[in-house]
Amino acid sequence: MVAGELPYTDAQKLPGKYLAIDCEMVGVGIEGAESSLARVTLVNFYGAVQMDEFVRQRERVVDYRTRYSGIRESDMFKAKPFEQVQKRVAELLEDRILVGHAVHNDLKVLLLSHPRHQTRDTQYYAGKFKVTKSRFVALRNLVQQELGIAIQEGEHSSLTDARATMAVYRIHRKEWEKGTKQPALSKKRKKPDDNDEPEEFPGGGRKGVSSGLLLLLSAIRENLSTSLGGKSWELGPKGAFGCSIS
Repeated sequence: MVAGELPYTDAQKLPGKYLAIDCEMVGVGIEGAESSLARVTLVNFYGAVQMDEFVRQRERVVDYRTRYSGIRESDMFKAKPFEQVQKRVAELLEDRILVGHAVHNDLKVLLLSHPRHQTRDTQYYAGKFKVTKSRFVALRNLVQQELGIAIQEGEHSSLTDARATMAVYRIHRKEWEKGTKQPALSKKRKKPDDNDEPEEFPGGGRKGVSSGLLLLLSAIRENLSTSLGGKSWELGPKGAFGCSIS
């Protein structure tokens, strides 16, 4: 489900300070009406995969919801127990900023919590800062508006969605961080971390993009390439990617 490899540096492959999450569900119970966690993906600031695991089901799967989840029965052969996946997610998120879209839903299915001051919900912030008219904008609509990329048109991918969420956050990060309440600083001086992402990136905001953001958008393009029917992406107005026929 992951197409292509991108030229990440060793530093860009590390978890760093920011991680974006997305989950996919399958249907269990009567008529498959109950949702069960089936895939979890975490990517870093640059879109490099930190975790991408399928979750073993405790109940019989009635509906894989492949049209929306992108998950098939064959994916379950490599699935891991829920407890193992949950533990790994918790370890990765510790002391890091979590980025997600309606991220409370992802945390709920993982039976995890995360400090509010370390959580960045793109749906919440898009509404708060009036990026969109809707307070509860769908991820596909937010990504189309802000990046000029169409996602979730066919089968969904938690990898594509996690990367797209991070890209949206990066575009608005400077503005959104100003409106985020931070905890009181400890008197203990923070030790410099070579893995911390820069507070600024060249071009910043909506009028330009950094090479790091271009790499992230290229990663999204790679995920979508198998379903674009010969289309390619090119840089368009406001640093967004527009679709062109190759």
